[in-house]
Amino acid sequence: MSPGENDAASLQRALSGLVRTLGLLRPDTTPCGQPITVTEAHALGELHDRGPLTQRELAVALGLQKSTVSRLVDQLDERDLARRSPNPVDRRSVLVTLTENGTVRAGRLAHARQALFADLIERLDPSDRRTVIDGLTRLEEAARGRP
Repeated sequence: MSPGENDAASLQRALSGLVRTLGLLRPDTTPCGQPITVTEAHALGELHDRGPLTQRELAVALGLQKSTVSRLVDQLDERDLARRSPNPVDRRSVLVTLTENGTVRAGRLAHARQALFADLIERLDPSDRRTVIDGLTRLEEAARGRP
């Protein structure tokens, strides 16, 4: 195995282990222990942080296909977490907005997520924290195809 292949295998094992340890494979619970799917949690987070979005904007933000987001918004609507409404700027699209229940749930998720990551960073030696954050940031950029 070449050094590059060894590094790739090590990265794969590390990321797979992190995914499993954080519980990202559980279909109905977030890593911070909230009883909602990870995809729904990300959608609520985007809507909470950015305000109403078109389904297309939400699809881009989540990196999902428009048809997947349409089904996702259907699920959020059924659970009284988000609603579609006419887009006053573009009649061809709709806006997805959090309901009152969705806003409360998004706030709980944000708080739980913050607590999880505060606990994780606290477990690292202070001298390693910046290295881990910078490394993960560069890895995300590489995954997106950036230099």
